[in-house]
Amino acid sequence: MRFRPGLLIIFSFLALTAAGAALLALPLASSGAPTGWLDAAFTASSAACVTGLTTLDTGGHFSLFGLLVILALIQLGGLGYMTFATFIVLVFRQKLFIPEKLAFPEIINLYSPRDVLLVLGRIFGLVVLIEAVGALLLFLRWLPERGLWSALLWAVFHSVSAFNNAGFALTENFAGLRPYSGDVLVNLTVTTLAIIGGLGFLFMADVLKGRRLSLHTKVTLFTTVCLIIGGTLVFFALERHNPGTLAGMSLPHKVMVSYFQAVAPRTAGFSTVAPASLFPATALFTMLLMFIGAGSGGTGGGIKVTTFAVVLSTIWATLRGFKNTIIYNRRLPAEIVRRAVAIVFLSLFVVALALFILNGTEKAGVKALAFETFSAFSNVGLTLGLTPGLSPAGKLVIIAVMFLGRVGGLTLLLTLMMGQKEPKIEPPKEGVSIG
Repeated sequence: MRFRPGLLIIFSFLALTAAGAALLALPLASSGAPTGWLDAAFTASSAACVTGLTTLDTGGHFSLFGLLVILALIQLGGLGYMTFATFIVLVFRQKLFIPEKLAFPEIINLYSPRDVLLVLGRIFGLVVLIEAVGALLLFLRWLPERGLWSALLWAVFHSVSAFNNAGFALTENFAGLRPYSGDVLVNLTVTTLAIIGGLGFLFMADVLKGRRLSLHTKVTLFTTVCLIIGGTLVFFALERHNPGTLAGMSLPHKVMVSYFQAVAPRTAGFSTVAPASLFPATALFTMLLMFIGAGSGGTGGGIKVTTFAVVLSTIWATLRGFKNTIIYNRRLPAEIVRRAVAIVFLSLFVVALALFILNGTEKAGVKALAFETFSAFSNVGLTLGLTPGLSPAGKLVIIAVMFLGRVGGLTLLLTLMMGQKEPKIEPPKEGVSIG
């Protein structure tokens, strides 16, 4: 029986999470009492799935060894375990097995295995360069106040966390990046890293080729820019008079925080304001941004900006009575449209099911539960304060939701289904009334 590429992705993330949980449960990984197995599994899952939700105070609970384990999980999880494995094979010039060749394009969402190895080296070189530049900028910022080694740890940790859209921060008491809400260098560095990482490998590969940009790249770039600008304006309009967030800040400070909160939910997970202080309308809007997510094949989560763009374009085409979905004067194949719609509805089903279960296991309002669920599924890491108080059952549910969000609901479903073939003889056609 042929081993399915999707199973390689699923098992690799499971193995990565299990190994990370075992290491984080060691007494060496914590600065005080050893981490319980469930909290260790939760933290490892969150790091491997580049989510950022944590039941423990990352900066205060874990030792240097524990932080290095989390950092490794973030890097491996963000780039994809199979991507990293393929890169190691490429470096050592070993033979690449056929299943890995088939699995790699599935991780980075390339349409065929062609040119994968040729592009891979340049992409990884670019990733290392971007993270190094980000770490250098943050190191220069934190060196005066934290000292050499602490500044170096903070710089590398936050640079890797930002590029991989993980949302893990070393500030204590779950403060995120709120102490730096007015710091221009920290804000711009973190958001730039998150945006570049979220644009995706296919985007970077297309740009590196130096030729005419593909439709995927154009759609990803345009949708991302619109979401950032629109998100900034909406957040500013909704929160400008909120005493818990923007009220009392200067206008430039308000704009910078609004920009940060437009980028972070898709899906960096950092926050420069307390999410629990958001107005209900802003929290709902943030959930929408989390659900949309980052670029296809990037380090972020969500349904992806291209999926969002395809569904919106399909709705617009339907309202205009068009037969096909047209983007940039290009007709999209029906298969892509069906897949985009399936991804949206499967994702909503997972979120709704998890929310239903959490409503029975947790003593919290629907708003906090919905925010937590969307954040977990979209691998964001923002929370209204619910994560540290989750019950054991609730932690298991969130772990499952983070995993499903990372591997992709559609990929998981197609992998687990028994490869059924479409009937060769088409059944008779008959319509039904809709709407």
